[in-house]
Amino acid sequence: MDNKEVYKKTLTFSIRRLLWNTGSFIVIILLMAAGAIIGDKISHEYYGGAIIGFTIGMVIGTLTVGIISHFISYVYKAGQIAMMTVAISEGKLPENVYDEGKKLVKERFATVGVYYLITNAIKGIFAEIGHAITTVGRIIGGKNGGTIGGAISATISIIISYLCDCCLGWVFYHKDKNATKATLEGAVIFFKHGKTFAKNMGRVFGMGALSFLVIGGTLFGLFYLIASFFPDVFNKIASDAAMGRTSNEEGAALQAFFSNAHNVMIAASAAVSIPLWAIFHLTLIHPFILVGVLRNYIESGKNDTVSEEDLNELDSKSGKFKKFHAKANAS
Repeated sequence: MDNKEVYKKTLTFSIRRLLWNTGSFIVIILLMAAGAIIGDKISHEYYGGAIIGFTIGMVIGTLTVGIISHFISYVYKAGQIAMMTVAISEGKLPENVYDEGKKLVKERFATVGVYYLITNAIKGIFAEIGHAITTVGRIIGGKNGGTIGGAISATISIIISYLCDCCLGWVFYHKDKNATKATLEGAVIFFKHGKTFAKNMGRVFGMGALSFLVIGGTLFGLFYLIASFFPDVFNKIASDAAMGRTSNEEGAALQAFFSNAHNVMIAASAAVSIPLWAIFHLTLIHPFILVGVLRNYIESGKNDTVSEEDLNELDSKSGKFKKFHAKANAS
């Protein structure tokens, strides 16, 4: 099966994940809007009533709907990666891909749970590197240097997402191996075959940029058009912002920006369109790219033997990784 065929056969997971995440995001937006309306009604004489209500709605939505959605969406993602791994390693997929994916996740649920914990250890390695790069950049180039370092750290975070997905695929690939050990070995494989994955980075970032411009740009234009039909709402927010008090230069700059209704429309459109773009990208575009990355990953690693020396090398880079390595050896 080629990459496009694998993607099409496992697309059912993406669609379910897209619908679930989009629905959850809409609920959060409705809670934020309801909070703003209630806040304005309760304390309409106070300039910040709508803003306070909006913030409360956002916090409630994020802590309830957002967290629940994250875990349910993760199960869909795990099922999709499981089926991608089967397709790549065996060259075929069962008739009912969705049911089989759910079955594999259920059978390996403890593995997925362990993976979720170990992901923090894997992220810790890159987080330390990214922090070091940002710090050095600030020392050398001041504020601009820190910005460059931060951009590099953001790039590293994108690579992390593919690393974690590949590690999950490796856990499903090695069904009979200790889950913790399999995940740690998966991280080593990613590091040992860095040159192989470097070939995918142009596609990863190129398609990511194109996705942001096309999908993100379209969503922004759509929400800005919708916002233009409700000028009174944004005039009210701008008026509230203008009446606020601030004691520092940055606060004054933000106040000046949000005192303009047009700027508020731009910010609101971006605040809605960027998260929605992220949902579309992560559920539809990311899996399409991942198929190729995962194929290279499994092909590169299936004939490799990960030694204790390889694992010890990553121990020196992350205390969390070292902790889980010791746990795997003890089990």
